[in-house]
Amino acid sequence: MNLEESIQMTVNSCGVELYDIITTKENNVDIFRVLISSPNGITLNQCSKISKLLSPILDVDEPMYGNYNLEVSSPGIERKLRKTQHYQASIGENISIKDFDKNIIKGTLKNANEKEIILSTEDTEQKISYKDISSARTYFNW
Repeated sequence: MNLEESIQMTVNSCGVELYDIITTKENNVDIFRVLISSPNGITLNQCSKISKLLSPILDVDEPMYGNYNLEVSSPGIERKLRKTQHYQASIGENISIKDFDKNIIKGTLKNANEKEIILSTEDTEQKISYKDISSARTYFNW
């Protein structure tokens, strides 16, 4: 079992889903971020519990070289979409897509399958292949 599978199993045992794992650096500090989600939302207690369960696993199978901070949190209301499952879980939400020519398309996600998404914009519905998406994220009209 690899590290991601161990994390997945631990997170699922707590009744929530693994959304994503991100390694990053902020203010010269390496961060190993585990994002979790649930249809009922995520509580601080759930994040704390999962963090405590993951710590011994990460002590044995270190995810990053040297010192790092473990963060367990929700992906938030405005979150990156990187996997097919992310798109499928976001059907009905507003999303913003950037293509490889740096064009930005905004609209409501109507459908997502293994190959493409259907985005409803002000003017029309568009089929967009995942291979044409440079980056995507949900957004909230404040």
